[in-house]
Amino acid sequence: MAGDRENFSSRLAVIMALAGSAIGLGNIWRFPYMVGKHGGGAFIIIYIVCSLLVSLPVFFSEVVLGKYTRRGALGAVRKVAPKWSWAGYMGIIASFVITSYYSVVGGWSLDYFVRSIFGGFKGLSFEASAGIFASMSASGWETLVCFFVFLLLTAIIVAVGVDKGIGNFSKVMMPLLFLMIVLIVIKSMSLPGAKQGLEYLMKPDFSKLDGPGIAAALGQSFFSLSLGVGCVLTYSSYMKENEKIVPTGLWTALFDTFFALLAGFAVMPAVFSVEGMEPGAGPSLVFETLPVIFSRMGTVVPIIFFFAVLIAALSSSISMYEVVVAWLVDEKHISRKKAVPLVFVAAAVLGAVCAVAPKVFSACDFATSNIFMTLGAFVFSIVVGWIMPEEAVRSTFSNRIYPFVRFLIKWVAPVAIAAIAVTNLL
Repeated sequence: MAGDRENFSSRLAVIMALAGSAIGLGNIWRFPYMVGKHGGGAFIIIYIVCSLLVSLPVFFSEVVLGKYTRRGALGAVRKVAPKWSWAGYMGIIASFVITSYYSVVGGWSLDYFVRSIFGGFKGLSFEASAGIFASMSASGWETLVCFFVFLLLTAIIVAVGVDKGIGNFSKVMMPLLFLMIVLIVIKSMSLPGAKQGLEYLMKPDFSKLDGPGIAAALGQSFFSLSLGVGCVLTYSSYMKENEKIVPTGLWTALFDTFFALLAGFAVMPAVFSVEGMEPGAGPSLVFETLPVIFSRMGTVVPIIFFFAVLIAALSSSISMYEVVVAWLVDEKHISRKKAVPLVFVAAAVLGAVCAVAPKVFSACDFATSNIFMTLGAFVFSIVVGWIMPEEAVRSTFSNRIYPFVRFLIKWVAPVAIAAIAVTNLL
């Protein structure tokens, strides 16, 4: 029953859990990579504008829907707009698929964290580093073992419960994650050549920002907050009745954006400290380039960095896992103790296939990132902006900001999401 639903015990737990859902590997590798690819500071400006005008309204839509219905993705949409229930199912499927293949990447981060502890990157060349990643990702047994351990860690935290598991993990690990990234930033900015990296990030060059770059900034702000698959909605359904949505949403978006910027300041100065290194080198930055650069700073820096990568991966994986568990608990009336193992077994099967079949991995990534997330967010904004009782939405916001927020949810967000979808599929 909704009245028996678990709650986060405090606003701090809510904010940290939502921030944990938003802050993932995308902030650490994808944001610096996108900045490097699309012209530095100009991309950051567009990214911040898109976050405020598009992503935050969609975020508010999910929070409103979750808190109002006190249900997960399917139950929330079914209660407000029964004809759109398919979108709830889509969110659950997307979260399950992401949990499965994302845990493979999480397994890589676990592998690299362990390697860093034992000094596996000391004196490494870039060629040797690329060889390590190629060998590790191609090794069936190594990838599978790390994948299963990562997925098991995720399951254990979710099994403990909403507040005692997810909430306590988030309250401890999110501040620690910020501290670790700040330490990396300080160390990275002390490197020779770091000044060029800072200029690259801070100095806008709009001549390098074209249409695809603007679309990428919009997509990154959207992707970064984990919108469209029900994570934000599900976590919001565990909020207390008297919890204020606007401060919670603003703090979450602020933490997510700030962390992404910190990741940029941690990565780009380090990249520019190496002559000839390409700032837009791609996702290989984390697992091929940065191990070499950070290992030159001593034995501790790689350990801190890859522990941060591991925590960021876990925080996002937990939120996806919880979406599926919440569906089983809410709609199938299965206890959490039974739901968590069921999801683990199913995700282990699909994830194992993704781990050994790159084409399946890529297909899952493309489908969830380019179709499910955008379509889900479109539906959530339509449901809240056009179908949900206006009194319920209005009561969430102050009279001063409500007209502006409603305009963004009702008109701006759906159009922007449609633009993302078209751009991604072209």
